[in-house]
Order: sequence, then C-alpha cells, then structure tokens
Amino acid sequence: MTDDLPTDAAEPALADNWLSKAQVLLVDDSRMMRAVLKKALVELGFRNVVEAVDGGDAVAKMQAAPFDLVLLDMEMPVMTGLEVLATMNVTPTLKGLPVIVISGADQIDMAVQCIEAGAEDYLTKPPNLTLLRARVTTSLEKKRLRDLEQLRLLQLQAEKELVEREREKSERLLLNILPSAIAGRLKGGEKSIANGHEIVSVMFADLCGFTALSRKTTPADLVSMLNGIFTAFDHIVEEHGVEKIKTIGDCYMLVGGLPLHRDDHATVVADCALAMIDALAALNRESGTELQMRVGIHTGPVVAGVIGKIKFTYDLWGDTVNVASRMESSGQPGRIHLSEQTAEQLRGRFVLEDRGFVECKGLGAVKTFFLNGRVSGA
Repeated sequence: MTDDLPTDAAEPALADNWLSKAQVLLVDDSRMMRAVLKKALVELGFRNVVEAVDGGDAVAKMQAAPFDLVLLDMEMPVMTGLEVLATMNVTPTLKGLPVIVISGADQIDMAVQCIEAGAEDYLTKPPNLTLLRARVTTSLEKKRLRDLEQLRLLQLQAEKELVEREREKSERLLLNILPSAIAGRLKGGEKSIANGHEIVSVMFADLCGFTALSRKTTPADLVSMLNGIFTAFDHIVEEHGVEKIKTIGDCYMLVGGLPLHRDDHATVVADCALAMIDALAALNRESGTELQMRVGIHTGPVVAGVIGKIKFTYDLWGDTVNVASRMESSGQPGRIHLSEQTAEQLRGRFVLEDRGFVECKGLGAVKTFFLNGRVSGA
C-alpha cells in the first residue's frame, strides 16, 4: 500500500527518527491536494504515506492495515469527514487513532464539529509546512506515548497473571503435600505446626505379592500399575473426607479425624478400607492380576505435625500409629484387621469377626477382629 518516494526527494529531516517509520493515511478527494500534502510529508521525512480518494476508501484502508495517523479532508463524496469519524468511533480497532482534519478556510465550523467528534487537531488548506510538522509530530508523539502506556499495561497484566498462575501452582503443590487446613496455617506464617489429637483412626494398607511381581515386571509397567492403584485409593480418600498421610513403597497410610476432628472417624476409615478392597478387586479384573492387600486399623491418640524444611511432610507419631502398623502386618491378605479399640467404635454398624488373641511384634498377645462389611441397613 505504501507509495514509492520520488527519486529526487530532498534528504528527509526525520530519516533516522522513529517518526519516519510512522504509517500515515492521507484522505482527500482532490488529487492535487493529495499531491501537495504528500510532497510536504515526504519533505518532512515520512516514508510511509498512503492515499485514500474519499471517506469510504479511507475506512476500507484503515480496516485493512494499521496506521499511526490520519490526515482527513472534510467535504468528500461517499462519506464526509464527520461520517468517517463517526464510523471510527464505533469501530474498536479504529477508535483512538489520531486524526488531523484538513479544512478549507470556509469550513472552520465543520472543523470544530470534527474536533468535538474526536479529531485531535486541524489545519487549513493549503497547510503551512511548519504548522504541518508541529501538528503531525505532536499527534504522533501522543500516539507513541499512548501505545507505550498500553504496552506497559499489557506487560503489567501479563506479569500479574504469571504471578497469579505461579501462586496457584504453588498452592496446588502445597495442597498435594499437606492438608488444606495445615497449608493455610503455613501460609498464615506459622513456623512450627504440631498438635495432639485425643482420638483418631489410623489405617495402613499394604499390597501383598507386589515385591515378587516387581521381579518379573518392567519398571515402567510397575510404576504405572502402582500409580493406577494409588490413584484409585486417592479418589476414595477424597470422597470419604479422610486424610492421606503418605505412601511408603507399596504401603498406603491414611487417618480419619484430623487435622479437623470428626466423631465418625472410625466409621469413615472402615468405609474407605472396604472401598479400597473392592477397588483393588476391580483393578485385578481389568489387568488380569491377582494382587491382594492387608489392611490394619487402630484407634487412639496421636501427635500430628509438619516436619522438614526443604520438603515439607505432614506425619503422625505415637503408639496408635505403631499399633495400626502391627494390625496390618499381623493381618491376612484380602482382609481388614482391627484392634479392639477400633472394633468398639464400629460395633452395631459393621459386621465384625472376632479373631481372638493374636501375637503382635512388640505388643504381645492382642485381641483383634476382622471387618467383614456393613450391617444391612446401618
């Protein structure tokens, strides 16, 4: 669209200036006036001057390519200068484009109307070269500053969105490691978090035969299988509102009743255990495996807190954790092994099988039960 300059054009005053790169649209139905104005602009150093023969042509060219400034005649066929300004005002891509009105001496009143309609300045025909330079330069400088301001606003918005995305990412990562209540306390500035809980229910679930399976399975397949199992368990934990503490190899640990206390901690943990047994059976059917797991649950007091500096860990300590682990290790594949304390919490709502006394490492003979399901209607 850019017209070539005459070969004998004078050395432009603005050749090395950013103004020389400006895209200028010259709109006038008079071929002679366009030639006069273009010659003046070229002598000022403008390299990119595009001509439009009337208002309609001007709007079409503005919509087809970006411009930095419009020199606009008043009286033209197809669309007048006022009609061009009205169209620009309702076109988002054209609104704000600086316009200098070029008017005849008898068109001053119309020029004022154009200023009121959004034009930035006006010149009378034929324009004085010094005034033309001043008005054009001023308009382009204002546009450059507006563009820089808009660019800076866009940069600030992008930086703000990036910071927000990083904040959300950090929060998601923190919530993947810590319970939401504990993460909130850390973000609130607490340096050390440790709480005693009078009564909770702790569960360990250990996959049986997984070590033997790992000897004849590729690492990728092994990790994929374990990820599928533990992902299914994670969904169950989320559905039941209990807290996953950690995985240790092929062992999964969770607790009900903290960090926020709930009276039905033993019930929801028992429901999780039953759901996990069913989920593993379903995965076995899908994959053709025969994995089983031992589950152990014990109820009692614990201490819970956050340890670590480089990698945070939310963990539990106390005899209750040790007994729950012993319930798992002294249990049987495919069954849920309960301590007497947990059985008392579940009595009447679950089907319990008295196992009698079982020798547990470090505990001696302990009375235990198997959990066989929910009582019908309970």
